[in-house]
Amino acid sequence: MPYLFLSRRSNPELEIRRRYEVFVTVAFPKARTTERRGSGFFAHCGRRGVLCALVVLGATLTSTHLAAQWVKYPTAGVPRKADGKVDMSAPSPRLADGKPDFSGIWMTGEPNLPRPGGLSSPKEAASPRQPQNPSDSPGDQSNIRASRQMANIGVDLPGGLPYQPWLVPIVKERTDNLAKDDPHIRCLPDNFIRAYGMPHLLKFVHTPNLLVVLSELNAGYRQVFTDARPLPQDPNPSWQGYSSGKWSGDTLVIDTIGVRDDTWIDWNGSVLTPSAKVREQIRRPDFGHLEVQVTVDDPKAYTKPWTVTLRQVIVVDTDLIDEICLENEQSLQHMK
Repeated sequence: MPYLFLSRRSNPELEIRRRYEVFVTVAFPKARTTERRGSGFFAHCGRRGVLCALVVLGATLTSTHLAAQWVKYPTAGVPRKADGKVDMSAPSPRLADGKPDFSGIWMTGEPNLPRPGGLSSPKEAASPRQPQNPSDSPGDQSNIRASRQMANIGVDLPGGLPYQPWLVPIVKERTDNLAKDDPHIRCLPDNFIRAYGMPHLLKFVHTPNLLVVLSELNAGYRQVFTDARPLPQDPNPSWQGYSSGKWSGDTLVIDTIGVRDDTWIDWNGSVLTPSAKVREQIRRPDFGHLEVQVTVDDPKAYTKPWTVTLRQVIVVDTDLIDEICLENEQSLQHMK
């Protein structure tokens, strides 16, 4: 049977520790130790007499890569209180045209907090939603967790996601087999909806005509054009689709179409299809927070449109770290 563990990878020289969730799929009869030398990741299955194949939600972190990046460099322009702490409730920064500036490094503001000693699994219930505290601290780069919605993006919807009948058994099978066919663990790109809840940092680079979202996983990127361009009439399906945004007051309204078929948006295997229309309404109520309201209208996969809110929190005094999933990847051969 499969087991799932939470692992921490470290770089002692830079005193940087980042926490990632990993899959551990038990597949073989002999007891062995599996090591991912490129990442310094080490796991042992103990006395159960099995071989553990490790698939990291996140990829290799080597000291060579870490030393070459600005993981502890102070972030410019951060509002701080008299004691030096980040003023999370300070006003949001503005672009040259007066609109809110979403630039910054972000992680989920609603991390999943599994029960003590529990194993991370798509079957495991998400932790309860925590009350929002406007004077809280920035995201902790040494403890990057997946969001409450990472396994089941509809966890807070009454009755769950409104699947079409054909999708119900597929999601059940994917959940029951611990998402062994998840494109993420095969090093394929994460769709932008899913990326908001994954245990990886996102970097927003914002200008009046373009919002670029960089993901540290596999050097991924997404472009949101805000120059009033129309969406394509017959888009060639792509991993992130085609996104065009416009402002409604201080809220950026982004419409996206043209995603690939069977695009996973959570660990349970819920999907988007090419018929999907996705609308994000993003606002930055203060310096330290983003609120991303996502509405999915995909009549092929769901019986009605549904809406969730994916909250993000700022991360300061760091930068993205290369996470190239295929670098020294040795896990998929054990999962066939």
